[in-house]
Amino acid sequence: MIVRICQSLIAVVFLALGGWALISPTSVIELAVTPSYQDSTFLTRFALACFGAQAVLFGLMALAVRWSARGFAVFALLLLPFFAFNWYFHYEVPVLTSIGMLDFAGNVTMLVLAILGWRAARAEECG
Repeated sequence: MIVRICQSLIAVVFLALGGWALISPTSVIELAVTPSYQDSTFLTRFALACFGAQAVLFGLMALAVRWSARGFAVFALLLLPFFAFNWYFHYEVPVLTSIGMLDFAGNVTMLVLAILGWRAARAEECG
């Protein structure tokens, strides 16, 4: 049960943030990107919407399949570079606004859920 809840909540993060980028890329640019880096050309909006579509796809897949302990562990490890991305593009090159750091909050949430899911799945698999 805990495994499924963790997977579902990870999916919610992808569906919410990805859905926002897919449905309203201009809004994401205006709210999440600092003014000096904002670019709302068609290609920028299109690329952001494509990014959102991929996130939504992953969120739907997270709802459709059952992750093993290994799946949660791999997901947690694969999230780690995104923390460097968030730090770099908020503090070193100030592209992301505080609203843009919702990505960081989502990554923290998913990392915690991945660890909880890994522990629960491992317990299920062991006995």
